Amino acid sequence: MAAATKRKLKPAITMTRSDHERLWSLADSLPDSAANVAEPLLVELDRARIVADGKIASKIIRMGSSLCFTSDLGDDKHVTLVFPGEADIEANRISILTPIGAALIGLSAGQTIDWTSRDGRVHRLTVKSVTQPGDAAKAPAAGELQT
Repeated sequence: MAAATKRKLKPAITMTRSDHERLWSLADSLPDSAANVAEPLLVELDRARIVADGKIASKIIRMGSSLCFTSDLGDDKHVTLVFPGEADIEANRISILTPIGAALIGLSAGQTIDWTSRDGRVHRLTVKSVTQPGDAAKAPAAGELQT
């Protein structure tokens, strides 16, 4: 398979039924003028494998997950994926309605995805680790990598 073709294939993703339903409602409730915000999320929702809430692996990114990823920009980031009202870039809380937030949902540790920023540039990130909210005692401090 050619490298260009391989880059365009998206990795398999998994979501809980409750995240899927809540995110679908969120994206669907946005006005038509916000289609550029809703579209990346709707694309991910359409391709996700849906599982019961209690049947999802802890290494899969879902709403409220904290994670560490590395990007083609050469930096490692530790962020938490949140709903728009909880977003705070200074506190590393990334909204699901951002292009990178939509790209992260459903990925698991070790997966890589290409995503398009709002300025049209394509970036690549690889998830290094995922921590769920109930695993707070095991979560790395901000800026600290979990191995």
